[in-house]
Amino acid sequence: MNIHSIFRDTSLALFCTLLSGSLLTASAATGDWPTYRGDNARSGIQEHTLQPPLELAWVFKPKQAPRPAWQGEAKWDGWNKVYDLKNRQDFDHAFHLVGAGDAVYFGSSSEDKVFCLNADDGKVRWVFYTEGPVRLAPTLHEGFLYAGSDDGFIYKLRASDGELVWKVRPGPRDYRIPGNGRLISAWPARTGVVIQDGVAFAGVGMFPSEGVFVCSIDIETGNVLWKTEQTDLPAQGYLVSSSTRLYVPTGRNNPVVLDIANGKRERVLEGQGGSYALLTDDALVFGPGKTGELRMVEDGSKDQLATFQGNHMIVYRGRSYLHSDTDLQAIDRHRYMELATKRRDLYQFRNQLNDRLKKLQADKDTDHQSDMESIRKDLVSLAKDLDGITEEMKECLLWKQPCDYPFSLVLSGDVLFTGGRNRVGAFDAQSGKLLWNGAVQGRALGLASIQAHFYVSTDLGLVYAFKAAPQQASLR
Repeated sequence: MNIHSIFRDTSLALFCTLLSGSLLTASAATGDWPTYRGDNARSGIQEHTLQPPLELAWVFKPKQAPRPAWQGEAKWDGWNKVYDLKNRQDFDHAFHLVGAGDAVYFGSSSEDKVFCLNADDGKVRWVFYTEGPVRLAPTLHEGFLYAGSDDGFIYKLRASDGELVWKVRPGPRDYRIPGNGRLISAWPARTGVVIQDGVAFAGVGMFPSEGVFVCSIDIETGNVLWKTEQTDLPAQGYLVSSSTRLYVPTGRNNPVVLDIANGKRERVLEGQGGSYALLTDDALVFGPGKTGELRMVEDGSKDQLATFQGNHMIVYRGRSYLHSDTDLQAIDRHRYMELATKRRDLYQFRNQLNDRLKKLQADKDTDHQSDMESIRKDLVSLAKDLDGITEEMKECLLWKQPCDYPFSLVLSGDVLFTGGRNRVGAFDAQSGKLLWNGAVQGRALGLASIQAHFYVSTDLGLVYAFKAAPQQASLR
């Protein structure tokens, strides 16, 4: 399989352009991981290097495993004859960790708590009880923790001891309904919380007929600054933000784009849905769709710019790393950008020629044989040029390695960490060589690189902390 079996869009020049910068926060350079996948762009990047081989430091075993809101997709889509459907609502199948300094934090969907653990030994430092499942990772910001719960509230806690500072209910009233074996709010908080410029953003609600609300909250006072109601789509999955846009995943549906300043809806993106999202320079990549397809939509548009097969993507230092069910690969995006720009222009010119040819063919009153023959010659020449560019683009594939760890992907320095079934792996980002693998129990759905530890959370609720092994340790 080459690069063109992955990318299936004919206009990919902007793919490389928009992915040329990664939206890293200062926390990535310090070793902190304050929100899901490290930053508001959900980049999955930690600049601080954790070099394998690693050894197990501790394991945290909860009283109960996660209790996901949605168990998984149907086996097949009979109407469209699509089989082996991907789970598009897997945002709460593991306890995702955030952390800074000597503490890590996560929410529990089974025990209705927010946990704080000591990073050194995994012992519980404090817990905070809510009145419903905490399905998504909290967000850490300037000594405070922000989390949403199925009880409909957004909480601000003091990170040092879990003391409640304020709680806000964005929904219209405190009304409870049966859900997932307990009573939850009719407007559960299932988007996590993002913090930007002194403002917290969150969404509540999963029944559009009852209203779904996305809001901004002043982090000092807890006052709601603006609130937008959706009556057509739910709000489920981690929010993603840029300086100008707020992207709201909607579970099995397509993301909604809001103006971050006032909450005004700008558009709903085109695609096949999913709660995975990655932002690069205001271009959103989201999925996995029905069959494991990630789609890219540029800022200001609702239509997809590129589509490629895969589960996850990392963009860093001139490379794009693509992660699928079977392999992991690296692409030289700068060279690919130049070639893709040429290819895009040629495809646009070809479309113009085809349109002109159709008009001439439709005109029965005038003889256009000479003009049509000239256009056909130009089309043949264009086809040869496109074939040549296609061959050159194959060389943009820097390396490709088989990968049996398809569930999660993060980058720590020059190491790509991947999560699989009962195993995690580490690949050299420069060469693709497998450096190390370690054993866990369950599907490794959550990965985080925080300070001196690599954390793995599985669908069984287990949290593993690995640390660098002594220099004399051999690779496993």
